[in-house]
Amino acid sequence: MRVGLFIPCYVDQFYPGAAQATLELLEKYGVEVVYPLSQTCCGQPMANSGYGKYGKDSADLFMKNFGEFEYIVAPSGSCTLHVKDHVLPKTEGAPKIYELCEFLTDILKVDHVNASFPHKVGFHSSCHGLRGLRLAKCSERMDPEFNKPLSLLNMVNNIQMVELDRKDECCGFGGTFAIAEEAISVTMGKDRIADHQRNGVEVLTGADMSCLMHMEGLLKRQKSPIKVMHIAEILNGNEVVESSET
Repeated sequence: MRVGLFIPCYVDQFYPGAAQATLELLEKYGVEVVYPLSQTCCGQPMANSGYGKYGKDSADLFMKNFGEFEYIVAPSGSCTLHVKDHVLPKTEGAPKIYELCEFLTDILKVDHVNASFPHKVGFHSSCHGLRGLRLAKCSERMDPEFNKPLSLLNMVNNIQMVELDRKDECCGFGGTFAIAEEAISVTMGKDRIADHQRNGVEVLTGADMSCLMHMEGLLKRQKSPIKVMHIAEILNGNEVVESSET
């Protein structure tokens, strides 16, 4: 199977480890991964700010880079949702884009993960993934049997998944919302990380690096020992490392 790997701009610039882990993970499952070198932003920031028309060039370039692929995979729920709803044509034979976890579960039908991660892990369900891409069934959204990212994490050896108090609460990032409504965004983020802190989490993970970036910044300001890792890094068997400076 051959797929086009789409790496969102903020992952490329600030979290290349998550991108590399995504590539390595897909290759472990026998996928031929192609990374178009001229890819750029998908245009989501402009759309989020109400200036979707200014993202047309980004969308056109995206199609130039990825139009040949049957499948496109990205380690980001928010960018995946934007491309799915606003960039890819709704025609038969057009490329289909998948967030990494849904590609692993729905297309590759992964039933084992060859990784060990002996840490207490808290999982953050991002809004775009949970409510937009529906990576979990609404009625049982935090049950691993019905939650695609959690089902994969529960296949990891020696992992200790921590039960959080408010499992599907927004972190407050929301893209440009964090800029336009900084105080609200920060307050929501502090509430979110407090849940992980109360429950003894060592590593905070999720499928959307933008949300993790937001919470990582708050954790750093509090000098919290909690580390932040993208789910691809855990599934790939990466070791816990010091958080990147962003």
